[in-house]
Amino acid sequence: MKTANFNKNNNGLLPAIVQDEQTLKVLMLGYMNQEALEKTQSSGKVTFFSRSKQRLWTKGETSGNFLKLVSIKIDCDQDAILIKAFPIGPTCHLGNDTCWGEDNLSGLSLVRELEAVIEDRKKNPLKKSYVSSLFDKGIHKIAQKVGEESFEMVIEAIANNEELFMEEAADLFFHYLILLKSKGKSLEDVLLILEDRKRG
Repeated sequence: MKTANFNKNNNGLLPAIVQDEQTLKVLMLGYMNQEALEKTQSSGKVTFFSRSKQRLWTKGETSGNFLKLVSIKIDCDQDAILIKAFPIGPTCHLGNDTCWGEDNLSGLSLVRELEAVIEDRKKNPLKKSYVSSLFDKGIHKIAQKVGEESFEMVIEAIANNEELFMEEAADLFFHYLILLKSKGKSLEDVLLILEDRKRG
């Protein structure tokens, strides 16, 4: 990676553009000094220097909507930083996906919505909720359901019924998300592992 030249600006700050790793949508613009860049690299969470607070500020430290670091690139003039990240929740403090009010649409957007519903059913159980009932029965039942749905998908794949195969694939994926959440994990945690493997 090229070295950022923080001496190019009198206040020691360089603009840092944050881009969604999956959709490539520009999420926000912030400013970094050397310390913010180093903390971003060491913590894995995008951290800026707040000009209003005059201190380091990790995106999501209050809201929980972190930006999980994927990569950092320095431009050819060494005075601008490109961050690729996985956003956890909306990026903008106004609740929008991006600071420009744009939707950050992708297949992952739907997954995040599903994960949010699953998390809510886990924390706030509803009597008639299927997801809440699975959490109530515990990890063994959830894992068993993943195994059952996996087997049913395999059967439909062999039977060559495309419609039923896709239905079972959706059921398996949904129960997989529930299993991940029961272990305190998310699909993005899995994707980060795959990202690391891709580099290897």
